Amino acid sequence: MKTNKEHIEIIEQLKKVYPDAKCSLDFTTPFELGISVMLSAQCTDARVNIVTSSLFKKYNTPIDFVNIDLDELEKLIFPCGFYKVKAKNIKAYAEKILNEFNGELPSDIDKLMTLPGIGRKSANVIMLEAFNNPLGIAVDTHAKRISNRLGLSSEKDPLKIEQDLLKLYPKKYYKDINHLLVWHGRNTCTARNPKCDLCPLSSFCSFYIDKQNI
Repeated sequence: MKTNKEHIEIIEQLKKVYPDAKCSLDFTTPFELGISVMLSAQCTDARVNIVTSSLFKKYNTPIDFVNIDLDELEKLIFPCGFYKVKAKNIKAYAEKILNEFNGELPSDIDKLMTLPGIGRKSANVIMLEAFNNPLGIAVDTHAKRISNRLGLSSEKDPLKIEQDLLKLYPKKYYKDINHLLVWHGRNTCTARNPKCDLCPLSSFCSFYIDKQNI
């Protein structure tokens, strides 16, 4: 079992390695961010940014997406994968924001999660990035993998992993944790062939220690 000091040291070490860690999605409004987050499911942020760079030039308000033809939207977001489901969710998302929230994305996490296509992870991202009010920790594939490898959580369900992380870290760290784990997952602790010998967290890492004992 790690001590509270060790849990904090993990994040402080990552802050030194990735001082510029931040959200990789490009957006100019909270509404746009919601769409970008939906498109990022099973897709890289880099590809999403390529798609939205042209998409948002023409369509960037709830009424724009309510009025856009579904087939046209599907064509525009096709490179992001799962385009039929995503297009349907985006239109429903825009319609609900227009009809129930006066055209403005709500800054309440519970209301965010009533929107089509927006689950707990997406709501956490929006609360942090759009409203600078992190109330939880977004657990994506990187955060899940690294939390398991470091022994921060033994759970597989992202919602349960988030609850474990919230018990370990004070609120002041919420804004950093997802960014740091994502950047560490992309650059060092990759799913395949992690660069354990270069990792600043090897002394804390259950995955690395188990490998050494094989």
